[in-house]
Order: sequence, then structure tokens, then C-alpha cells
Amino acid sequence: MVRVFRPIPVERLKLLVFDLDGTLIDSAQDLCNSVNSTLRHFGRKALKDTEVAGFIGDGALMLVRRALAKEHGGPVDEEFLQTAYAYFLDYYRAHKLDFTYAYDGVLEALRALKDLHDLPRTMAVLTNKPVRPARDICAALGLAPYFLHVYGGNSFSTKKPDAEGLRTLMAEAGAGPEETVLIGDSQVDVLTARNGGAWSIGCTFGLAPESLTANQPDVLVDSPADWTAALSPA
Repeated sequence: MVRVFRPIPVERLKLLVFDLDGTLIDSAQDLCNSVNSTLRHFGRKALKDTEVAGFIGDGALMLVRRALAKEHGGPVDEEFLQTAYAYFLDYYRAHKLDFTYAYDGVLEALRALKDLHDLPRTMAVLTNKPVRPARDICAALGLAPYFLHVYGGNSFSTKKPDAEGLRTLMAEAGAGPEETVLIGDSQVDVLTARNGGAWSIGCTFGLAPESLTANQPDVLVDSPADWTAALSPA
């Protein structure tokens, strides 16, 4: 289902920017496993997967920080955080594709959007996940060919919801804010779009759909198949 709160001028769009986790892929189990492996490695108690999943969205460092703070019940020592983060990255790089998969309909939707030949559009990925595993996952799951760029949380000096990465993509694609839409599953993506003056599409099937209530996107969709309907001229 497509719910429109503010009509997007789809015929003018030149750039489609996708979030990764919770939008193109379900990576929750591998992230949860990596966090809990980190906690156990340092003698901490593992957390419930539902707790860890609620910490996803603001980058790997913040994910580890939140998990450690939850387990510890208070602030985390910064030196220890960096040590734990390094372990997490090493573990996640080795296990990032154990359970991660592209949501049903994602490849078909990307193919359909690419085949809209009368609409010359560029597609890209902007995620807060570190760029190396992000690109490796996109390549392994057959997503990479659809995107001009895959940028991660360490590709720029800031992360979403700062619009630095989005503005960079707009400049590279020769697209203005009114010609750009950001598709994501959380308020982080909606706020990034707003900060960059772009349009936003929220995905209710992702990892943080409840956050879309507080920060409503211009359009809300319930499946990847809805992207085509939301982004095709009437």
C-alpha cells in the first residue's frame, strides 16, 4: 500500500537514494549476533535480539555504545568502547552475510525502476553502516549493479541525519533537492531528507517503522513492490 501525505513530483526526480539496513536488506540477525559476541568476548551478558535491534540505525559505533550501556546500566568508558568496537567490526566483517538477505521484492523493484527508460534517474545507497561491509553486502546480494555509489557511515565526516552524504550524492548526480528522494525505514532517513531539502519515502517493513510516526515521511509504503508505484508518474 502507498500512502501519500505530500505528493512527490515523481516526473522531476533525478536521484533515488536508498538506505540499506531495514530498507534493502534485513541484516538484524547478523548485527545482533555480532553485538552479543562482542559482549560475551568481554565478559558481559548477552542482550535479547529485540533490544539490540532497537539500537540499529545510527552507525556501528553507536550500536555498540548503546548495547554496552544497556548491559552495564550506565555510561561506557570511551577507551573500552573503542576496544569493543574494534572487536565488533572484525566479527561483523566475517559474519555479515550469515543470515542477511535482501527483502522480498527488492531486486525486482530496483530492476523495474531502472527500466523506466523515459525517466533518466540515478540510484545510490547512503547508509550509516561502515562502507566496506556495506559494499560487500551489496555486491554479494546482487544489489551493487543498480547503484552509482554505495556510501557508508565512514565515507564522510558526518553520518545521517546530517545531510552531508546526501548533498554529495546530489552534486555527483547533478540533481537538486527537489529532484531527489531518500527511501528509508526510520526517522533518521526522514530527517536526513529534510535536512537536505529532499523528498522522503518511509518503509514500514524495516527495522524501525515506529519511528516514522514521530517524523512522518512524504510517502509511506508497506513493501519494496510499492516503490515502483510511488515513483512512477500517474
